[in-house]
Amino acid sequence: QVQLVESGGDLVQAGGSLRLSCAASGSTFSINVMGWYRQAPGKQRELVATITSGGHTNYVDSAKGRFTISRDNAKNTVYLQMNSLEPEDAAVYYCNAVTILSDNTRYSYWGQGTQVTVSS
Repeated sequence: QVQLVESGGDLVQAGGSLRLSCAASGSTFSINVMGWYRQAPGKQRELVATITSGGHTNYVDSAKGRFTISRDNAKNTVYLQMNSLEPEDAAVYYCNAVTILSDNTRYSYWGQGTQVTVSS
C-alpha cells in the first residue's frame, strides 16, 4: 500500500507560479512512476506530467515549457513546479503513484487532491 499526501495548492493570479508537493509513504520501494493529474469542474481527469524512478518525464502539451515535474527519491516526494499559470490551469490536482511488483502486477494510488485556482 502507498499513501499520498499533496500540498501546495493555492489561489494565484494569472502569470504566477505555484509548486505542488506530493509525499509518498508506505511501500514506496515499489513505486515506479509518479505523476500529476488534474480535474476541472465538468471535465475528465487528465494527465499533466509523469516521472519514472529513473527520471524520465512526460508532459501534456499544454504543460510543456511551463511546468516541471521532479522527484526526490530519498524523500519519496514528487514536485510540480508550475509557472506562467493560466486560468485554464485551474483544477484539483491529484498525485498518482504506480507500483510494479515482482510479478508485474500494477497498482495505482491517488492522493486526495489539492485545489489550484487561477484568477484572471
